[in-house]
Amino acid sequence: MTSAMAPLAARLSASPTDTALPNKAAFFPAGITYLDSGSTHPVSTGARAEIDRYLRHRALDPAERDYKLDEDGVRAKFATLVGADVDEIAFTQSTTMGEQLVLAALGLPEPGAHIVTDTLHFFGSFPLYEELTRLGCKVTWLRPKDGRIPIEDIERAVTPNTRLVAVSAVSTFNGFEHDLARITRIAHAHGALVYADIVHAAGCIPIDLHASGVDFAACASYKWLMGDFGLGFLYARRDRLAALKRTQEGYYGISEFQSHAYPLDPPGDTVADYAFAPTAMGHFAYGTYSHMGVAALTWSLDYILTTGVARIQAHAQQLVGHLKQELPRLGYKLATPAEARSPMVTCIYPGARKTLKPRLDAAGIEMTVSDNRFRASVSVFNDMSDIDRLLTALGRA
Repeated sequence: MTSAMAPLAARLSASPTDTALPNKAAFFPAGITYLDSGSTHPVSTGARAEIDRYLRHRALDPAERDYKLDEDGVRAKFATLVGADVDEIAFTQSTTMGEQLVLAALGLPEPGAHIVTDTLHFFGSFPLYEELTRLGCKVTWLRPKDGRIPIEDIERAVTPNTRLVAVSAVSTFNGFEHDLARITRIAHAHGALVYADIVHAAGCIPIDLHASGVDFAACASYKWLMGDFGLGFLYARRDRLAALKRTQEGYYGISEFQSHAYPLDPPGDTVADYAFAPTAMGHFAYGTYSHMGVAALTWSLDYILTTGVARIQAHAQQLVGHLKQELPRLGYKLATPAEARSPMVTCIYPGARKTLKPRLDAAGIEMTVSDNRFRASVSVFNDMSDIDRLLTALGRA
């Protein structure tokens, strides 16, 4: 092994027990200051090593002949991370797919059905609820006040005919965090159910789905779970499953199967006898899902659980706390509430993409810059020098 390859090999063999923060050693040096984990989290060296093992197995490498993909273990780790039971967790392709599966299972759209949501929910769901309105549902949109959705507004919006309250636990727009337990108490008191998008919560802030009481939740794995595209999780409370409408019949949800169609099969009155598992997988599973995503999470979820979400959050809060303090001094308008516990800071800035993006590109800084706002999101590999570099590149507003 050459000396140039030695550091790479050491990083690839790094164990999830390496939990000191910041942890730059667990990620490949990119030659940039990366402040965009809220969009796409970099793949760690440990997760890449697991993916490489899986790919060698798929390539029939004799050295990986005994490799086993740990699907059940990954679902169990995620359940532990978010305060759920493994039988309440199903694989899904993405957060959006999870949300739409929940709506379909509730029989939505249905003319006259009342749904409460807000404009700090994922903007990709805006068309979804607008289409439900077009199809006869009544959707109440709550608007933020000072970057927050007041709980009193939710109390006023939820009525005895409300079917569903759908929110993002943490807003992708500005990091505002809902009090899921209070929302659930309000909704349940009126006979409504609660769906939570937890893609900006799982892995970066402590979350306990059982304690919150929410009925359904979904997230992808390519953000704070440090996984990849094409794999996510759908949570459904065990006591809600029996009342849901089955809208698809997936092979991966079958717990019992006996064919009567092939030679030497036992005789039967149908082509097959089967039963669906009384679990989230039994109700929501379709067919195959991203095996490379499972391989990545085999390492990443171990890393997150070993490091501890509270420690990950505390590290991020040091960094975003400095941004919240310094950005207004430079003349930037914060859109993120001061008390937000998420690892993101958003500022409103007219013409941000046109004016600020060239400065950031020149400084080698990658983060979300939209037409009229920008968002910095930090993770376990970021340190205060990254934050200072951003502040210097931005300069005065």
